[in-house]
Amino acid sequence: MPRHWPRLKKRQNRRDDPVMALALPRSRMASATPGQWALAGAITLFLAATLIVPVATVIAVAFKEQGTGAFTLVNFVDFFGNELFQRSFVNSIWVAVWTVVVATLLALPLAYFTARFDFPGTALIQTLGILPLIMPPFVGAVAMQLLFGRNGSINLLLGEKLGFTIPFMEGLNGVIFVEALHYFPFILINVTASLGNIDRSMEEAAQNLGSSGFRLFRRIVFPLSMPGYVAGAVLVFVKVFDDLATPLLLNVKDMLAPQAYLRVTSIGVADPIGYVICVILIAISIASLGLSYFVTAGKDYATVQRGGGGLTKRRLSLGESIGAWCVILLILLLVLAPHIALLLLSLATVWSFSPLPDGFTLAHYTSVFSESGLYIKNTLLYASLAATIDVIVGGAIAYLVLRTKLPMRHWLDGAAMAALAVPGVVLGIGYLRTFYGVQLPGGQSLATFWVMIVMALAVRRLPYALRAADAAIRQISVSLEEAVENLGASKSRAVRRILIPLMTGGILAGFVTSFATAAVELSATLILVQSNSDAPLAYGLYVFMQSPAGRGPGAALGIIAVLMVAICTYLSHRVAGRGDGRPSTLH
Repeated sequence: MPRHWPRLKKRQNRRDDPVMALALPRSRMASATPGQWALAGAITLFLAATLIVPVATVIAVAFKEQGTGAFTLVNFVDFFGNELFQRSFVNSIWVAVWTVVVATLLALPLAYFTARFDFPGTALIQTLGILPLIMPPFVGAVAMQLLFGRNGSINLLLGEKLGFTIPFMEGLNGVIFVEALHYFPFILINVTASLGNIDRSMEEAAQNLGSSGFRLFRRIVFPLSMPGYVAGAVLVFVKVFDDLATPLLLNVKDMLAPQAYLRVTSIGVADPIGYVICVILIAISIASLGLSYFVTAGKDYATVQRGGGGLTKRRLSLGESIGAWCVILLILLLVLAPHIALLLLSLATVWSFSPLPDGFTLAHYTSVFSESGLYIKNTLLYASLAATIDVIVGGAIAYLVLRTKLPMRHWLDGAAMAALAVPGVVLGIGYLRTFYGVQLPGGQSLATFWVMIVMALAVRRLPYALRAADAAIRQISVSLEEAVENLGASKSRAVRRILIPLMTGGILAGFVTSFATAAVELSATLILVQSNSDAPLAYGLYVFMQSPAGRGPGAALGIIAVLMVAICTYLSHRVAGRGDGRPSTLH
């Protein structure tokens, strides 16, 4: 008998003691039970119906010959042989790449100044820098035309004072400008986090060797923060490449996402070119995510110091502080311009061919509350249902992945996260093609039933709730559940009484995040909404902004949407912060 056998047996006896089990680290995961198999099956059916089958249908139709249904590549040949589609493809790549460039120029100074230098207002700068994310880009597109358009405030002043104008909003320039101002926080957030994890000894070593200033940033700081920058830049690229509403509102139609929407809405769901465009959108999104992996793969960004430590913060002199604040304020004024313009437009009586509105009124808000209450009501209903579905499905997937030995459980996580690579326009078209022929008892098509809007919103935002639930479960020791099971409780009771209460903070944070982002989703809903009575707030915004007469009420509705998302974002941070502390207080 081995000498260490008694020690192992003693250790096992300690594990059988529920009191001692509380102090033991995680040692095993629960084996799969029939209930867990049933749960995995239900999740699989949900993902298949709302994501896998619609996307697979889109891909299959793109490779089918119209009429015979035989496999063919002629649809792709027709696409790349058409001058309009060629131009649309090139324009989409061009806009996405240049948006990343402009967003980088906006984000890097804010991230570097706040991480590298110690001066008052750092937290305020970071907060204001994230604000653009709470407003959909298409909402600010019209307002930006009033500031930076051909006859906008800035060009009117430039023409009057200096005799020239700048084509900020002309054609593709306008799309790049609006998208960069909206999506640059993705780079700001990720780069700031990466700068905080850099080992300060590396910077000090470079300084001791004579490196400083821009050379230090270019050779040491920026390369070490590359993982965060690449993550943010890829998010910006994918979001811009897939965006539908902003180009449409700026009357730019020769891009891929608008072309897919126009082909399906004008020619019909049988048109194969629309599906070819959808396949290209998916392929580019997946390729972008894959490229981000290969860019950082095989390179070591690890820090020597435990926990990183962040860059050494240096206090600026008076002159340096003034220069830094001038750069920061210029960037913040630029990125907050859509919010400022939207607020002015919502209060303006008339704002045309003048630097500022002719007068101010609250009539637009009165009109919105009296005429657009249905949009708000539908949004609250759809976003609440979608967020509820997300936290239930996301929490269940996280539990199966982290707490069971269910075979192929990681495929559920991968399938749910794949929604990030599926553009909203693709999902909407997939729903139309898959469910349009399914008739409900009243004769209505399933694809036009408002519940499908909820399903589209839910599956599009599922990754957010899934990651929140995953993070919450990882912070809870499995020994707590083991202790309850050793006292005779079933696995389901242990989940209900121990796991779910302890992960409440993560669940609520996932709910609020999903709700806030679903409330302003447009790409999928723009295709699925068939009746004004079923339309959510984002659709109402798009309709209002289509006509000059509706832009005032549309701006007021946009301010309401911004406030709604801002409140949800604030609550998400509060709930997540409170949830982080719950497990520690129970110990």
